[in-house]
Amino acid sequence: MEERLDGLKPGKKGVVKRVSSGGALKKRLLDMGIVPGCSLEVLRTAPLGDPVEVRIRGYNLSLRKEEAVRVYVEVL
Repeated sequence: MEERLDGLKPGKKGVVKRVSSGGALKKRLLDMGIVPGCSLEVLRTAPLGDPVEVRIRGYNLSLRKEEAVRVYVEVL
């Protein structure tokens, strides 16, 4: 089942299924390593949900909420 990255709780793991943005934002997310098939783990979220910190490809990455809503993940 696909879920948006911004809705996952800390400790959840998943696999990136798709990035639903276009243009410069999609290129930026892909350049940061958020590509389909890549596994990630949500480490923590700020109290209001912005930013979301994830571990992907061996490094920690913080994403703004408007970026995280574009990433769809299959929860493991």
